Amino acid sequence: MADQNVRNAGFTPSGITGGSLASSLMSQEARASGGGVPSGGPTSTLQELGARGTTHSSGYTSSGISGGSRASDTMSKEATAHGGGVPRGGTTSTVQSISMGGKGGRR
Repeated sequence: MADQNVRNAGFTPSGITGGSLASSLMSQEARASGGGVPSGGPTSTLQELGARGTTHSSGYTSSGISGGSRASDTMSKEATAHGGGVPRGGTTSTVQSISMGGKGGRR
């Protein structure tokens, strides 16, 4: 289900779908970053998952983040950088929310 949720949000093997949640997230992230979408951010991470067609191998699943996965490593690094918590709108919360069918942790 997580894979379909990522595609439904507009992150597809052929790129980001215009007018989608993905394009909105990309636009917001680019504005916040001064015009570019940073590597490792929510948009680039989700597009990588959408292009590959799978979220599970990265650890973002419909039942949560898998221990020992890339997702858990990202979550740990993000929490450490933010004093112990995962920030709303960060890579972990946004990717996991969309993987579960949500609209992400928009800023």
